Amino acid sequence: MMVRGAAATLVGLTRLLVGARADWRAEPSTQQSLYFANHSSHLDTLAIWSALSPEQRRVTRPVAARDYWDKPGLRTFLSGRVLRAILIERRRDAQAADPLLPVFAALEQGDSLILFPEGTRTAERLPQPFRGGLHRIAEAFPQLQLVPAYLDTLHRSLPKGSHVPLPLYCTVRFGAALAREAGEARAAFLARAHQSVVTLAGGERKASA
Repeated sequence: MMVRGAAATLVGLTRLLVGARADWRAEPSTQQSLYFANHSSHLDTLAIWSALSPEQRRVTRPVAARDYWDKPGLRTFLSGRVLRAILIERRRDAQAADPLLPVFAALEQGDSLILFPEGTRTAERLPQPFRGGLHRIAEAFPQLQLVPAYLDTLHRSLPKGSHVPLPLYCTVRFGAALAREAGEARAAFLARAHQSVVTLAGGERKASA
């Protein structure tokens, strides 16, 4: 009961601070999904999670950086008990285990995920090129619905280096699931996925191959 109440409070607070209104440009998928988006703020995870319906939130887990979310106190409670986040190591040495193993385990048990393929935050309105993790996941789970999303204001509400959010209204735009193309090369897939987010932003920049 406490966790359920905390989840409702977290959604309410996020919507009060930044809006996090969902704008679905296609019919929401009822299948297992991976929502991938631009990343410019520590509020991005909360905004996307809050923009989902209660039914979607119950089965959706964010993929988040351990070095930020695995801190004693409120962050640990939110990431572990409320968001049920999958925490991964961003700094990987040669002897470390594959950081995507917990992601694969979550997908195998049927969870949907929120992922930021840039790998780190950026102050820019449009996303930087995507890293290869998204392609690895797509290859390993061909049944997964890959749903692009764009957060339209959070790069100004809580940019990198800021600690107090400005009350700017954010819309989370969700696009149609990315179509699969047989035999598509890794670079071409990542460029196409990147462009799907840029398109939701209304940006003109084309993704590089």
